[in-house]
Amino acid sequence: MQGVDPDDPAASLRIFSNLMGLVPWWNLIAWQVFFVVVGALLGWWRGRTMAGIVAALVLGPFGWVVPFMPKRVPPSQSPGGGPLPPPLPGSKKR
Repeated sequence: MQGVDPDDPAASLRIFSNLMGLVPWWNLIAWQVFFVVVGALLGWWRGRTMAGIVAALVLGPFGWVVPFMPKRVPPSQSPGGGPLPPPLPGSKKR
């Protein structure tokens, strides 16, 4: 509130800009980049790179567990989700 006139119509904007000036933005950006890089590496290791990147970007270090979660299988391919189509004639899956 130092140097801000409360009766001024733009006082809330001035207070907001003063508060944002106190935030250590470079530290926050550096940590977020670190979280995304680690998430990408964990996702790459588990074969789910994009899931690791997006989860780390949205959830930070809590998103690092997403690549380790089981993949979602479409209902048509799940054992209890309905019949599977028959194998192709030349395939080795019989």
